[in-house]
Amino acid sequence: KLQFLYFIAGQREPKEIMFRRNVMRLFTKKTEGLVLVGSAEGDERIAVVTLNNPEKLNALTVNMGEEFKAAMEDLKQDKEVRGVVVTGAGRAFSAGGDLEFLKSRVETGATPLSSDNKTEMLKFYARFLSLKSLDVPVIAAVNGHAVGAGLCMAMAADIRIAALNAKLSVNFTRIGIHPGMAASYHLPRLVGPQQAAKMILTGAPVTGEQSVPMGLCLEALPAEQVLPAAIDLMKNIISADALCTGQAVQTLRSDISSMEEATDRESSCQAINFCEGGSVVEKNLNAMMKRA
Repeated sequence: KLQFLYFIAGQREPKEIMFRRNVMRLFTKKTEGLVLVGSAEGDERIAVVTLNNPEKLNALTVNMGEEFKAAMEDLKQDKEVRGVVVTGAGRAFSAGGDLEFLKSRVETGATPLSSDNKTEMLKFYARFLSLKSLDVPVIAAVNGHAVGAGLCMAMAADIRIAALNAKLSVNFTRIGIHPGMAASYHLPRLVGPQQAAKMILTGAPVTGEQSVPMGLCLEALPAEQVLPAAIDLMKNIISADALCTGQAVQTLRSDISSMEEATDRESSCQAINFCEGGSVVEKNLNAMMKRA
């Protein structure tokens, strides 16, 4: 495959990333360039998706959402892809929903029943939350501020690594709107009900460094180290078998509510592993037995 150097506006060219271009791929047909898709240098199994509107701090727009959703659909069909890292161009991950889009939703004199706002907001959420449709692990490399819907998008990833000084907030109530884009679903599950209530009700930000002991992010690093660290972690993850990794990802994303439900899921997946992935399991067990 042809490879080209990958440029992020406002930053020096990261050596870890190179563009992957293929004339048959959907993302080569995008003309606005609000979403870039690249691959980790030396391992094309890792796709790197970049929100690319640094002048507006990667504010989430309908057009960006359409490109992002198309990229997710494309990557889902690419069986070579084993993991996806999502990041932002420039100094922010994403400043959240585009203010002009939000302003256009205001309908003075309209009633909730007569408005199409619910439909439009659901469509808006779905575009960016489409990363959860992927069958592979997703890491959010939160290279800078992630606000409102921007943080919600990062929370939809399986793992988050943030810049130390990044400001992370769900500031919806400060705008005068209810939290959206699954904030009320993901945040309590990540940080617990008390911290979630504080963040949602006050809209107050936490730093990347503060987010780690809360459980919001796995690790906080200097901004320039966030993307390389995310790629290194993904390389570690995909060194395991694709079948069991994909199963584990889906299990972790599911709403298992009891031990019985968990063991039913686990035994079903292991039954598949012993059959469909039997040669891999046997090889790994033999290696472990030799080391014992």
